[in-house]
Amino acid sequence: MFCFESHIRVRYGETDRMGYLYYGHYPEYFEVSRTDMIRSFGLSYKEIEEMGIIMPVRSLRVDYRIPAQYDELLKVRSCLKVLPEIKLDIDYEIFNEQDKLICTGNTILAFVDVRTRRPRRAPEFFLEKVRQYF
Repeated sequence: MFCFESHIRVRYGETDRMGYLYYGHYPEYFEVSRTDMIRSFGLSYKEIEEMGIIMPVRSLRVDYRIPAQYDELLKVRSCLKVLPEIKLDIDYEIFNEQDKLICTGNTILAFVDVRTRRPRRAPEFFLEKVRQYF
């Protein structure tokens, strides 16, 4: 298993009239943390795409508990619990400054060949970076 933490401050433009983080931004925060996690492996989405692999989101789940508020510094934890062989299955937890769990979620991304647009297994260059954690 591998977990990675990102920190994101809730910006004014991301809040609703109540001063809460608008619900549609939570998946964007998942994406920021997922991108940071991939960078921690020594890869970037851009490099992966240049190697002929795209990773569209196949499913998204978000469970809201308590709202995040304007100007809070949030901790977004992304966890890979299984080695990604045919899909990238990531669980998320978002905590507020008091370390209270405010949101959980999950995304499943497919590995897709950019030329054929067909699903494929995780590329070996990706697995080489990730295997050490499993």
